[in-house]
Amino acid sequence: MLLDELKNYKIYLASKSPRRRELLSDMGIGYELLSTDVEEHFDPALPPAEVVQYLSKLKLSTIDMSRYPANTIFIACDTIVVVDGKIIGKPKDSGEALSMLRQLSGHTHAVLSGLTVATPARMLTDYRTTDVTFAELPDGELRYYVEHYRPLDKAGAYGVQEWIGCVGIKSITGSFYNVMGLPTRLLWEMLEELVG
Repeated sequence: MLLDELKNYKIYLASKSPRRRELLSDMGIGYELLSTDVEEHFDPALPPAEVVQYLSKLKLSTIDMSRYPANTIFIACDTIVVVDGKIIGKPKDSGEALSMLRQLSGHTHAVLSGLTVATPARMLTDYRTTDVTFAELPDGELRYYVEHYRPLDKAGAYGVQEWIGCVGIKSITGSFYNVMGLPTRLLWEMLEELVG
């Protein structure tokens, strides 16, 4: 079983996201956090699928993997929200969060996560897309969410696992965990390929 194989590896997660940490733990994968500070700039002409893969690789670009033992695994992920072909990142303030949520209300948007898993000898990068449809939400509900939760650290200004996800999402096509910020099944498959 993969979890038994992973006991022979030191695993590092290059992420500040509490949701990614939670999901890795839920998967039974032991890890340590690795701090990587990079400016997340990208070519706006790139398609969203290429953007998230590029950003996930970028998070590992500051690590000199050659300094680590061969049985080391690095994991990095980046998630974006795409509405009408336009990438929406994390809001800068509560006003921008409210504006983003108004765009999502009553519409379907795509959530893309790019995932990079690497050892000192090999790197794999892929992505997954999930479509999320929100009900038409009154402004009072959107304001309630912005005022009572933490939308500023989330792409698209919402957390699917929070109140707004419970009351506002009509349907999800694809992985729920991808919307949380980590395509868990894809990660499992990539780890199997790396250690297999």
